[in-house]
Amino acid sequence: QVQLVESGGGLVQPGGSLRLSCAASGFTLDYYAIGWFRQAPGKEREGVSCISSSDGSTYYTDSVKGRFTISRDNAKNTVYLQMNSLKPEDTAVYYCGQRPVLCTDYDSEYDYWGQGTQVTVSS
Repeated sequence: QVQLVESGGGLVQPGGSLRLSCAASGFTLDYYAIGWFRQAPGKEREGVSCISSSDGSTYYTDSVKGRFTISRDNAKNTVYLQMNSLKPEDTAVYYCGQRPVLCTDYDSEYDYWGQGTQVTVSS
């Protein structure tokens, strides 16, 4: 049974950092890409970052480049999203999704999702 469980969200001041985790079970990261998406109130879900299974290629949306870093630990079957220099506009529920091999920006192309973790950036 495929499961994705996000954790690490919380309340942080602008300029602060958080590290989100996406713990996977029921499959191995060796063959699947993991994408991080976020959804703010009243907005559509948007892609934030992704790491592919084939060569570990990473992708970031423009608004987080240079601030966020995605990584994976295959031994722990976990993907991380290190978020630095957080801004109020990063406030959202963050989700991780799984799909075979390659990354894509389209959330409809991901097969499984976690329950999400809330990130709030506020002073």
